[in-house]
Amino acid sequence: IQKLCDRVASSTLLEDRRDAVRALKSLSKKYRMEVGTQAMDHLINILQTDRSDSEILGYALDTLYNIICNDEEEEQDENAQKQADDLGAQFTDAFVQDPEHVTLLLTLLEEFDFHVRWPGVKLLTALLKNQCAQVQGIILVSPMGVSRLMDLLADSREVIRNDGLLLLQQLTKSNAAIQKIVAFENAFERLLDIITEEGSSDGGIVVEDCLLLLLNLLKNNSSNQNFFKEGSYIQRMKPWFEVGDDNSGWSAQKVTNLHLMLQLVRVMVSPVNSPGATASCQKSMYQCGLLQQLCTILMATGVPADILTETINTVSEVIRGSQINQDYFASVNAPSNPPRPAIVVLLMSMVNERQPFVLRCAVLYCFQCFLYKNQKGQGEIVATLLPSTIDANSISAGQLLCGGLFSADSLSNWCAAVALAHALQDNLTQKEQLLRVQLATSLGKPPVSLLQQCTNILSQGSKVQTRVGLLMLLCTWISNCPIAVTHFLHNQENVPFLTAQISENLGEDERLVQGLCALLLGICIYYNDNSLENYTKEKLKQLIEKRIGKENFVEKLGFITKHELYSRAAQKPQPVFPSPEQMLFDHEFTKLFKELEGVITKAVHKSSEEEKKEEEVKKTLEQHDNIVTQYKELIREQDAQIQELKEQVKTMTSQNEQMQTTITQQLSQIQQHKDQYNILKLKLGKENQSQSNSQGDGSQVNGLQTEELTQLREEVEELRKQHALLQTQLDDKDALISTLRSEVSQTADSSAGGSDNTELLKELEALRSQVQAQSAEINQMKTERQELLRRAEAAGSSDAVPVSEGSVDAVKMAELESRLAAQTTETDRLKEEAKSSSESRVELEQQLASATSTVAILQTEKVKLQTEVQESKKEQDDLLMLLADQDQKIHSLKQRLKDLGETVDRNIYLFVLDSTGVVTLVDDEDDLDARDQTDDEEEDEDED
Repeated sequence: IQKLCDRVASSTLLEDRRDAVRALKSLSKKYRMEVGTQAMDHLINILQTDRSDSEILGYALDTLYNIICNDEEEEQDENAQKQADDLGAQFTDAFVQDPEHVTLLLTLLEEFDFHVRWPGVKLLTALLKNQCAQVQGIILVSPMGVSRLMDLLADSREVIRNDGLLLLQQLTKSNAAIQKIVAFENAFERLLDIITEEGSSDGGIVVEDCLLLLLNLLKNNSSNQNFFKEGSYIQRMKPWFEVGDDNSGWSAQKVTNLHLMLQLVRVMVSPVNSPGATASCQKSMYQCGLLQQLCTILMATGVPADILTETINTVSEVIRGSQINQDYFASVNAPSNPPRPAIVVLLMSMVNERQPFVLRCAVLYCFQCFLYKNQKGQGEIVATLLPSTIDANSISAGQLLCGGLFSADSLSNWCAAVALAHALQDNLTQKEQLLRVQLATSLGKPPVSLLQQCTNILSQGSKVQTRVGLLMLLCTWISNCPIAVTHFLHNQENVPFLTAQISENLGEDERLVQGLCALLLGICIYYNDNSLENYTKEKLKQLIEKRIGKENFVEKLGFITKHELYSRAAQKPQPVFPSPEQMLFDHEFTKLFKELEGVITKAVHKSSEEEKKEEEVKKTLEQHDNIVTQYKELIREQDAQIQELKEQVKTMTSQNEQMQTTITQQLSQIQQHKDQYNILKLKLGKENQSQSNSQGDGSQVNGLQTEELTQLREEVEELRKQHALLQTQLDDKDALISTLRSEVSQTADSSAGGSDNTELLKELEALRSQVQAQSAEINQMKTERQELLRRAEAAGSSDAVPVSEGSVDAVKMAELESRLAAQTTETDRLKEEAKSSSESRVELEQQLASATSTVAILQTEKVKLQTEVQESKKEQDDLLMLLADQDQKIHSLKQRLKDLGETVDRNIYLFVLDSTGVVTLVDDEDDLDARDQTDDEEEDEDED
């Protein structure tokens, strides 16, 4: 080996160096230690200097791989394997000690030659296996390092592509930064394409490698999960789960692939993810049909047990907390005769002791997820237990739960108790409904309540697992439900049984039961409404103090959290236990216990006086809440009124616009009628002249008059309809004016601007009278026009018309025309007055709102000033008290000085507090009188 190393280092011919490296490669597996220690530096030098020859590069890379890789050989014993692992780790440390070596290796991976690229991929994979974190750091800071490795997936040679998958698996382990880079290098698209090309779940080990890489990229990486969802890759997962009718003979590889696919779905909707991301993925899975496909596998026959178990767990997390998905799952039926709901079929497996333990745990988890935040589903489950809904011909979920609750199998007891507890979780209505459930224990005996039957089984001393399950059910049931607490305490045997259980000294398992009994008794104290005289809060606390002792009670309660199985159950929602015997605690119950432990401890230690104080505080808070609620309702009502007034303003505005449009149309129609009237007048004059010339021409003119008279009648009829429409609108305006009058009168009562509103009402009344006068004139005009039309018809029917009648008609038509013009002018004037009155009304409303806000501001300032005056008076009183104390002290000190024989100044010092709150010192009473006189004069001046 030493000679070969010398040849590699000193030979000038490439062929000599190549032969030496080939020889080292052949020796590297058998003499790994020697070759590694002597030849590693020379081999790395070959990689740096002989880049042009791919063959020597391939030999050098293979040799380094043999030195560093820890091949697991079956015939090796554990000690030899451990030594080999240590050796590989040592050589890896030596290689990566210089980061440039890893960078050099990344550069060599760009070579397309198979003899360089393949051993380079294998060597980098071995380095990552031995020193993952260190190599990951070097690759992460290397420019384009991850991108070079992603190019391996696009290699047309499957060997390199497949080994590239293994390399990326090692690279992405536990490194979120590299996972994000790989994901944004379009890894999801490439991996899903490879899975599809390889046959999805029917594919080989390459599919498994792709799925493992996907799991690395998505697990605990919210950024990649969001990218996967936004890229619509969830929809591409649906074809993976399409199974046929014949599910017999699944290969081990297919089972492995489908298992990993289900895990991939669970990663996207795991309870540990953020709630928003989980809900979004659940929605996508329902919309694309993935949930429906999973439910098909769930109800299919011939599916292997481990796949069925994992499918149940996957469906559980897809529906957990999603109302739409939970409703769909409730509607799924099993393909049986008659069809049964999938929930019922699954519960039958859960309470069947012959089913595998992991399958029963999966069904329990599915049931818990179905009821999680699903009050509708909880109500449906509890309803199957009520007498009014029980169907004797079919098996319901409630019957299965009751059967499991009271069966001989302790695991069925526990599972049924926990499942029923989840039907009551955070649902006060169902807790009260379940109190109605009655059970027929045996023939000839009266039925007993479900609550009583649970306590009866507890008192019979069954297995620990059964008792723990029943105690968890009872604690969940009566917590936050005073009615259930009253029912529980109503049985005279329950409280003595609990106190007896807690006070005994028993083994570790029994201590767990004692802790749960203490929790149940504590709930009876905390949620007690004192409706039973024998079991009020105070009497139960006295009972604990006499029979158990408060410290002992708290100690027994605290034992639960110290239990190992409690800590394990608190970690995650899914019930995962190594054996049925260790199945004692439920995840949701651990959360309930955390909430109740502290408050129960405080409730037991509190005295009656403290409780009274707390109740008073609660009442005060309730009163405050009621006041706040009343103000909120008042604000809501005022908001509704404001909204209603706004709607009225909008309606009035639209009506005003409609009236303006109608008036414009009427004016245009009046103008048209004027024009038609002028034309008709001209035609009548011509007809009168032509009648004197010829009889034949007269008949033709008469025919023409008849057509025009028909047209005139139609126009008169149209005018009649328009008049009726205007009359309707006028009535609407009258009603609107009445409404405005009432509103204005109300406003006048509450504001100082009543006189302006009265003037506005007068103006509106005047407008109304003018509109009525105008309508009367229109009626008169209509009458005169009809009379004119009758005369025109009479003229058309006669052979000859006197000239005098035509002149009279012309005079009347001229008079009508002038009156019509005057009416139009009057209409315009009324429009202007209506507009000005509406503007003045808006201005008055604004003034009223301004005055109201000003009054509110002045009231606020008045209250503020009153508060300041009160505070200043209080400060002056305090200051006077201090001055009186000082005066007393001065007198006492003078007296003492006199007693001691000292001469004391006879001047009297007085502290005077003037009107501004300033204290001044006055020498004698004369000065004080002078100050008083001055103050009186100043006050007189202020009054003047």
